[in-house]
Amino acid sequence: GLPCRLVKGQEIAEGALLGKPGSRQQAGCAAPPALLVAPGGNARLKALALGEAGRAAVRAYLEQGGAYLGFCGGAGLALSHRNPREGLQLCPWSRAAYPQRLHHLISGHVRVLARCHEELAPPAKARHKDGALLSLPVWWPGRFAAENTEGVRVLAAYAAPDADFWLADLPLRRIPEHVFEAWQALYGVNLSADFLTGQPLVVSGAYGRGRYVLSYSHLETPQSPDANAWLAHLLRRLAGLEPRRELTPGWQLDNPVPAWPDDASAAPLLDALRRTRALLDLAVEHHLFFQRAPWLWGWRAGLPGAACNNLHAALCTAVSLTPSGQALAYWRDIRSRFAELAALFAAGAEGYLLARRLAETLSPTLPDAVDKRGLDNQREALFGHPMHGGGLIEELLTMTEELIYLSQPAPVYGQETSVNNTKGKAACGLAAV
Repeated sequence: GLPCRLVKGQEIAEGALLGKPGSRQQAGCAAPPALLVAPGGNARLKALALGEAGRAAVRAYLEQGGAYLGFCGGAGLALSHRNPREGLQLCPWSRAAYPQRLHHLISGHVRVLARCHEELAPPAKARHKDGALLSLPVWWPGRFAAENTEGVRVLAAYAAPDADFWLADLPLRRIPEHVFEAWQALYGVNLSADFLTGQPLVVSGAYGRGRYVLSYSHLETPQSPDANAWLAHLLRRLAGLEPRRELTPGWQLDNPVPAWPDDASAAPLLDALRRTRALLDLAVEHHLFFQRAPWLWGWRAGLPGAACNNLHAALCTAVSLTPSGQALAYWRDIRSRFAELAALFAAGAEGYLLARRLAETLSPTLPDAVDKRGLDNQREALFGHPMHGGGLIEELLTMTEELIYLSQPAPVYGQETSVNNTKGKAACGLAAV
């Protein structure tokens, strides 16, 4: 319920965080924002999008008293990197590798031990009923490399998996512990999740006059009570803001209500959404994907489930926003290209997923019937690299996200937002990058 707006790396480089007029600077918000929120995603690509000027502007914002809240990829963005072009260098810690690549593929809720004596730690009402252990969501997180503890405070650390914890497409709670031990002895693969125990999950620190909180837990996950209560607490403590509610409402992507004009101009956008949802349904029917939440489909290891989730969520968001004049003008320019790409992608992705299904079916008797190299090439053309993106889907996402950016409602700043200005700076809501 707080006023916020999306900002681009270019805007930040032009001074949007420092109160300087930018290409999308909203009227009535000439002062620096109360908080910069950096959501999940690829930290390296975020750093490249900011550029040298943008990264310097974020550091200047914190030096002058700004606040930074980073989730997952947004946390990784704030760390110190060997190549300074790949991060903000706000926190002296760096990113650690996992013992095995498979260990990065964790998702769901984990039980967490919170450091309750810290101001930014979870408030008492956010703690789990059996003590200080919270249930917090993680979605394919990175890891902190705690080279030294000076200046960095651990607010929460992993304790154990919770009920819906998954490793890739394996639900760990449904696999007996003795089977994990047998797998490790037989195959040398540790799937028990004990590699997490005691590892930092959420940390905080100071940079100049400002503060940061870096969380590999997605505290904004819909309907995750412990995480949402902690997020509300952080908004109060970091930025002097007062959320209107403490539970992030459910995100229903099953039947989005279109807000676009009821005419033929929106047809390619609505058709792309219909085709993308049909693709998800097809993958579920063939046991390649499975629906984990109203906003998230899980997928079998090696499949492009994350990319399909991203496109579907972006399309649902775009059609649900009333387009601005700028968005409609942009749409007129790209509509034909968008329609062409969407049709190519839908047909290609359908063929790719069904070919993967066929390859699995034939593998016991005809392992070479479906050419693996051909499948890899098809995937790269459609979905790009699993970590670095690309392909047809990236073009569609870029256009869809630009529509979202151009259609975002202008935040209204004023007394009705219940902004606490006692920290001596003009608070004007949140910005997200």
